[in-house]
Amino acid sequence: MSYLMKRKLGNGLLIGFPLAFMLFFILGPFYWCVMTSFKKEVHIQSRPVYYYPPEPTFENYAHSWSQIGFDKFFFNSLIVSLSAMIFVVIVSVLVAYPLTRFKFRGRNAVLLTMLGTQFLPNAMLLIPLFLIYRNLGLLNSLVCVVISIITFQFPYNTVLMTGFLSGVPIEVEEAAMIDGCSRLQSIAYVVLPILIPGMVAAGSFAFVSAWKEYLFTVMFINDVKKYTLSVGLSQMLQEFRVSFGYIAAGCCIAMIPPVAMFAYIQRFLVTGLSAGAVKG
Repeated sequence: MSYLMKRKLGNGLLIGFPLAFMLFFILGPFYWCVMTSFKKEVHIQSRPVYYYPPEPTFENYAHSWSQIGFDKFFFNSLIVSLSAMIFVVIVSVLVAYPLTRFKFRGRNAVLLTMLGTQFLPNAMLLIPLFLIYRNLGLLNSLVCVVISIITFQFPYNTVLMTGFLSGVPIEVEEAAMIDGCSRLQSIAYVVLPILIPGMVAAGSFAFVSAWKEYLFTVMFINDVKKYTLSVGLSQMLQEFRVSFGYIAAGCCIAMIPPVAMFAYIQRFLVTGLSAGAVKG
């Protein structure tokens, strides 16, 4: 074996082993969760351990979806996540546009303040938010959860959108306005189509953050029928019995929308993140 071949083999092993270890470390829990969701209860805690379902069954999925109420939890999470994603993207674009296109006193202070809000933990504002929602009559509704998620998500996404908008030359808008477009028309027909990768990136972050939200739901909602998936999963941990098969099936159901969304938008996500990281 030549020196060049040995060097390539050594480099391959040096890179391959850490990557294989990290891949196993990341995918191992997912594999175990999926396999557990297809096992019968008698095979989950049996000895010896089964690394695959000896008698695959969909009973865990059927029971979790229909009997435990995961269908309601799933659609509640879908409503909350889609609503938060749409409003976060709209508000982020509306706030980021004047921050990048107009020069005014306090512009940098606004951006620094938005970044500073990200250092505040969500739990710190639970009591003020609870009092506000109680006075407005919004407690025990999904509306207060959506508003809370939007409030905490739009500052970060606004800063992210300023990076995307900074990469769009202002001369493109000026050319459109010279051709007869108003500023709103230039934004709608020129800027927004260019911003699609950035809006997809911001929307995906907002969707995932809303999908996994637990604290706001458990604090502001008392009706079990209005629980989201994260709270619904926690309710499956009973005091004297833990049904691992049902929990694993619920986790697999909860993973489907984020995984499917990222599989579809990954090309937009990479383009958007790279574009937003260039200027700011």
